[in-house]
Amino acid sequence: MRRFSSDLDLTGGAPVRARPSIGEWGPDQVPTTAQKKRLRIWVSIALVAATTAIGVLMYVFYKLLGY
Repeated sequence: MRRFSSDLDLTGGAPVRARPSIGEWGPDQVPTTAQKKRLRIWVSIALVAATTAIGVLMYVFYKLLGY
């Protein structure tokens, strides 16, 4: 059964000799799969927090204006 999130390991099925060494196809400081997963979680949390904050502020202003 596939998990909800996609597999971020792009070299998973390739043989070791076919995988590029770090820095060969791009910059040396490429984020790891674990870092990408952590960032995805933090962005999701931030989106929920921002949406909640906007909703609470809308409710407070609605009540302050006396509607």
